[in-house]
Order: sequence, then structure tokens, then C-alpha cells
Amino acid sequence: ADNPLDGREWWKNADEPFQALAACIEIAQAVRSGDPDSYMCRLPVHQDGTCNGLQHYAALGGDELGARKVNVLPSDSPQDVYSGVSTLVAKRVAQDALDGHELAKLLDGKVSRKIVKQTVMTSVYGVTFVGARLQIENALSDQMPGLTDEQMWAASSYLAKHTFASLNQIFLGARSIMEWLAECAKIIAKSHEPVVWVTPLGLPVVQPYRKAGSLQVKTVVQTVALVDSREDLPVSTTRQRSAFPPNYIHSLDSTHMFLTAIECARQGITYSSVHDSYWTHPSSVDQMGSILRDQFIELHSQPLLERLREWFVVKYPTIIFPPLPARGELDLPQVKHSKYFFH
Repeated sequence: ADNPLDGREWWKNADEPFQALAACIEIAQAVRSGDPDSYMCRLPVHQDGTCNGLQHYAALGGDELGARKVNVLPSDSPQDVYSGVSTLVAKRVAQDALDGHELAKLLDGKVSRKIVKQTVMTSVYGVTFVGARLQIENALSDQMPGLTDEQMWAASSYLAKHTFASLNQIFLGARSIMEWLAECAKIIAKSHEPVVWVTPLGLPVVQPYRKAGSLQVKTVVQTVALVDSREDLPVSTTRQRSAFPPNYIHSLDSTHMFLTAIECARQGITYSSVHDSYWTHPSSVDQMGSILRDQFIELHSQPLLERLREWFVVKYPTIIFPPLPARGELDLPQVKHSKYFFH
């Protein structure tokens, strides 16, 4: 803390070097104050959600299995959804290897958490098979650099297929809700309208995705592309459909953040956040943890999907919307006792 650049400089090897150094300086000042218990610490402590988008999907669908995998339900140790998915993928690969699948034999025993992590993380944002294959290829190239280009393409495609299947197995409720949201967006866009909804806080949201026109102007020096993005252009069905599930979930996680901020202000504690990382001072970490759990329960105790469908029916009266997917039996108040919900 006193000589960060003249000592052993071990703090530089930390995952977040400057955060580690700041913590060391703060601890040193607290000890030297003579009364560490009453020392006013200005260092923020953050608590992060576990795949926060999947936490919201689990709560929306009452999905008990999915909720357990992302720490919505209490457990003795933190659940690691990435390891859970990689374990399932590894089992599928091992079975294929026993059945004589040549590619599976090559990959058997080599499916790690790192290979599936990015795809699991972005699944809630509607990652496509093409995107997932590229993500897995990037991770696989570090782990198995000896593969040829042809083998790498085949292996990443094969693992992407099993990763999606494993995600569907664990997060069946999330997948059904995602598909319902996408279907609603598709039929709205096909009626030549953008998708519009209102968040639980009453904030209106309009998806701006339209079929932008473009024109190339060639000059002696260069070619310039001019993009026409007027609001009277026709809506893009593909983009409206693919963007709505992640955008809707983002509107819920931002609502959770706002509700937490409002209650923290009411109770007089300092609060800040970056997406699903909530910050406060050490003395109020437990208080903030209690608040964010209460606000999550408050948010998802509302019939969110039912209200969304009712809004669609009123907003787009000529469209017949599909029925809501079946809901599970998740005991949502149990999140109060989940130590690792945000940690």
C-alpha cells in the first residue's frame, strides 16, 4: 500500500490490479486509524448477478431447474451455470464417442467450461448458431491449436449444436418464453408495425429497427455509402424478431436496477451500478443485498407476461397473439435465502 511500485508488486497479478491495490490502501488506512470498526471506508463493494438475464427468464417462467442453476434458489455453494452446461455437453460428446462418432472421439474429454462460457452468456441475448460456432471456435483454437481449419469448423459446429441442446435441457422455460417473445415480435413486424411495450416502471419502449436504404456515391477519390434511416421506412421483421427477447429482458433488469436504487435512496444508503453489478459501501452490503432480493421478488410477483400480452392485444387489435407458455412452480420468495443470488 505504501510502496506499490517499489515492492514485490504482487498486486499487478490480480484479476483487477488497480482494484486490488485500492483495497490494500483502504485496509492500511483502516488499520492505522486506530479504530477500524468506525473507519469511514469509501471503497465500493460490488455484488453481481449470476447470468442475470437467465435469472429473469427463470423467474418469468417459474422454472425451478433453471432458477437453481443461476442461484435464484438457495444452495450450499454457488452454482456455476457454465460448468453445468459444459458437463452436459461433455456427456453428450462422450456418448457419441462410444457410438463411434469420429469427431466426438477427437473431442472426448476436452470440453471445458471456457469453451461454452461465451455462448451460454450470450444465449439470453439471442445468439445465433453462426455466432455460437464462432465463439466456440475462438475458445477451441486456444485449447486445441493443432486442429486443421476443416477440423476446427466441424468441431465448433458440432459443439455448438450440443451446447444449444444442453441449454434447452436446463433452461426449457427460458427457451419457451424466448420463442414466444420472438413469435409475437415477428407477427407484429409483419403487420408493418414496430414492437412497442411499456416497462413495469411505466417507461415506453419502441424498437427502431427498420430496413435502412443505402446508396453508394463513387467519386474519384473514394466510394461513400449513404444510409437512409428515416422513420417512415418499412420495419425489419428479422431484426424486430431477433432483438425483442433480449430487449425485453433488458427492460426488466433495468427496472430491477431502478427499483433497487429507489429503495436504497429511501433507506439512506449509497448505491451505484453497472448493468447487473450493484455497488455500495462495506457497511451497507448486507442491507443492499436484502433490498435487491426484495425488489426482484416485487418485480416478478407481478403478472409480467400476462400484462405484456394484454398490452399487445390493445396496441395491435387486428393481430391474434399466441397463448402464453406454461408456467412452472418456482417458489420465488426463496430468493431471499439464496446467498449467491448476487454475490
